[in-house]
Amino acid sequence: MLLDDRINQLAEKVLKYSLNLKKGERIYIETFGNSTHDMLRALIKTSAKIGAVPFYYFNDDSYTCAFLSQASEAQIKALGDIHQNLMAQCDAYVAVRGKDDVFALSDISDKKLALYRKHYLQPVHSQTRVPQTRWCVLRYPNTAMAALSRMSLKQFEDFYFDACLVDYKKMEKELTPLKKLMDKTDKVRIIAPGTDVSFSIKNIGSVICCGHRNIPDGEVYTAPVKNSVNGVVQFNTDTTYNGTFFSNIRLVFQNGKIIEGSSLVNNDKFQKILNQDEGARYLGEFSFGTNPFIQKPILDILFDEKINGSFHMAIGNAYDETDNGNRSAIHWDLVQIQTPQNGGGEIWFDGKLVRKDGKILL
Repeated sequence: MLLDDRINQLAEKVLKYSLNLKKGERIYIETFGNSTHDMLRALIKTSAKIGAVPFYYFNDDSYTCAFLSQASEAQIKALGDIHQNLMAQCDAYVAVRGKDDVFALSDISDKKLALYRKHYLQPVHSQTRVPQTRWCVLRYPNTAMAALSRMSLKQFEDFYFDACLVDYKKMEKELTPLKKLMDKTDKVRIIAPGTDVSFSIKNIGSVICCGHRNIPDGEVYTAPVKNSVNGVVQFNTDTTYNGTFFSNIRLVFQNGKIIEGSSLVNNDKFQKILNQDEGARYLGEFSFGTNPFIQKPILDILFDEKINGSFHMAIGNAYDETDNGNRSAIHWDLVQIQTPQNGGGEIWFDGKLVRKDGKILL
């Protein structure tokens, strides 16, 4: 990728707006993939210019695979201990993922991946980074992402920076009426091809996402009351989880629990995910996607969950800000796009139609 000023603009937006990084603070900077070197350099330089102290760590899924293919459980735990200690010393965290092989982790056994989640991802990120630091995660454009999105690299770079460098203060103002409506809503019903599901969001609250935790951003999320979900949802957006591809995921709920679930491909692995722990069969999030520059899926959840006119549900762990009590080792966002070209759909709040075919009726 040619070095251009948009890289510096993005580094400034992440560190100054998203993280509000201050002089003397420590920041853990982690980048993934060979395409991220320029961004890593810009983040280090901008952090130093602010007066912060960066700990910078270049990572890659191929390195993770090399380690996990040989490591014992004790070694995985030791790696987690090292990075948890580093994370605990930091005030902020930023991750930039420009993966060259999005399916790299599919070579690792389910058992090893479960140990990696237990001893590395959970203590380092779920238990330390998320509650104790100001954090932001983003992707980075490269040829692999461009190919998955069916764009040339230049087209994808332009799409990427348009989606990332939006006016997030303006976005927050425009999404405030939706948040206020969600905060006072009890019953939600969603109708679309293959979908008729209802649940309550009463007293859960909602959060506007406008560039503080994710770049790109654009969503308003809450969570269903844990045992309130009933009906069926057919997701129409392909997805990956731990390097495995899934498509046309369908979930059937009864009193909050997923009593049936299927994926058109890799269904055996999908069943293992659902059975990973008790919380994996309950929802931890419901959210509207609202970024006007993201109109179609690119097989990257950080973008796909923000698609304008979409909603997503996450199976697994709930966020602290909208806690419905569900706990799980996973949090996996599944997306349904409701624009007319994707079959349309309706979302109702307390018997009133609030979005039709992807358009908010406020």
